Amino acid sequence: MEEVHVTQRANSVGGGSIPLFVPLSGEKLKMVSVLGAGLLLGTALTVIIPEDQIASYASSSPENSSSKRLNWTTTLGLVVHAAADGVALGAAATTNQTDVEVIVFLAIMLHKAPAAFGLVTYLLHEGLERNTVRKHLIIFAFSAPVTSIVTFIGLQHRGGSMDTIGATGIAMLFSAGTFLYVATIHVLPEVTSLGGHEHSSSDNSNKKRIL
Repeated sequence: MEEVHVTQRANSVGGGSIPLFVPLSGEKLKMVSVLGAGLLLGTALTVIIPEDQIASYASSSPENSSSKRLNWTTTLGLVVHAAADGVALGAAATTNQTDVEVIVFLAIMLHKAPAAFGLVTYLLHEGLERNTVRKHLIIFAFSAPVTSIVTFIGLQHRGGSMDTIGATGIAMLFSAGTFLYVATIHVLPEVTSLGGHEHSSSDNSNKKRIL
């Protein structure tokens, strides 16, 4: 389990550190922010939601401020999402079914880096200082390992059962829901609305020049 947690943290921090160490101008940051928002939405639709279906299939086997408030809401949403991933991973680890554990672990690893990348680019786009963004990233990176340890210990004391695999699928669906919520309600509207305001202001300035 320790290796799994180290891998999770490294994956999240590595993916989120790319925008922090690469210097980005204002225009490039907007483009990267849209890319990050697309990654958030795309991974929710193509990776996280299918996780539940794959885990269910495996379990059927007989062998197995306003701005600051918005920034914190976005981080909180992704932290809740990561915590749900941790619950799913901790539950899968108690099933003693290697195929379920591997499927859940790989599915989580596939979207951790894009999620961290999307979070960091969005926070940078909102004007947060890099040190503050790093704190958000660390909170996000540690949420899944911590909840997976707590879930694993709790289920070990209670005694795992086949119902645990069903709980893994439910946790994955909850994870996908929080992911979609953050991407569609917070990140995408903020990024696209800013671009719309800039286009309208440039159009107005052009009209004034013509007049």
